[in-house]
Amino acid sequence: MAVVAILGEFGISESSARAALSRLTKRGLIAVRGSGRPPVYHLTPAAIARHRSRMDHFLSFGARPPQWTGEWVTVSFSVPQSGQGQAPRHAVRKALGSLGFARLYDSVWIRPGSDSGPVTRALHDVLDGVEGSRWSVTRARFEEEAGPHGPAAAYDLAGLAAAYEAFIARYSDLRVAVRNGEVDAARALVARTSVMDSWRKFPDIDPNLPEHLLPKPWPCQEARALMLEIHSALGSLAEARLVEVATPYWPDAASWITHFQASENGVSVPAAGDGRKKRALTRTSRSARPDSAYG
Repeated sequence: MAVVAILGEFGISESSARAALSRLTKRGLIAVRGSGRPPVYHLTPAAIARHRSRMDHFLSFGARPPQWTGEWVTVSFSVPQSGQGQAPRHAVRKALGSLGFARLYDSVWIRPGSDSGPVTRALHDVLDGVEGSRWSVTRARFEEEAGPHGPAAAYDLAGLAAAYEAFIARYSDLRVAVRNGEVDAARALVARTSVMDSWRKFPDIDPNLPEHLLPKPWPCQEARALMLEIHSALGSLAEARLVEVATPYWPDAASWITHFQASENGVSVPAAGDGRKKRALTRTSRSARPDSAYG
């Protein structure tokens, strides 16, 4: 019932909460400890590792400029138009997009950097055995990198800037309320979760291009500073609300629940507190949304 009560803070009904728990259990992200009633849920080690990795990824994004060498990984591919070509072509595009590649031309995709290992493996997985398909992976430099025909043309930087501006507009009033001490614990839990949930999409859609390829001004740093200020300021209040909601169903909640803050380099670290809490990430994982409630 503690999980159901926690999810209720986010407007999730009891039936929806139980359905979510069932889905997460089937996916192996949470497990049930013992056979008692009510059931006791906990995150699996794989889910905890993924959660921490994702948290570090989106908190550290934008903390420092990318180390730029001028190199781009370039992928070109050809798949037969007839027969079964449509499915593998779609699979290649999906794989490239998930790896941060953007389409420069019809079948030429690029991403900044020099690590070609992941995309080479992905292309082998998708296209090996597809008759008539060809592909190549190279590292390239552009003669006119910052020009209108350079690599930045592959990205919708105007749309990305608009997304950052929308994030800033959405949460600026909340930052003012935080600074004025107008956010109580109940609002803090939901608000902090909302900010984190909105921010964490940016590391996946922003190619993190070097500064000379970005429009001026570029709003990423302003958006990140806003997120970190709210994230840090509301951590203790959100934790207090979580403890308050969970304690009637989990009397030991206060001993185990903690929250995380971004360190100077953006990596998440447990907030200051007793040592038991700092060792207790696995115990704090009774929520079906760990990256929201315990971030």
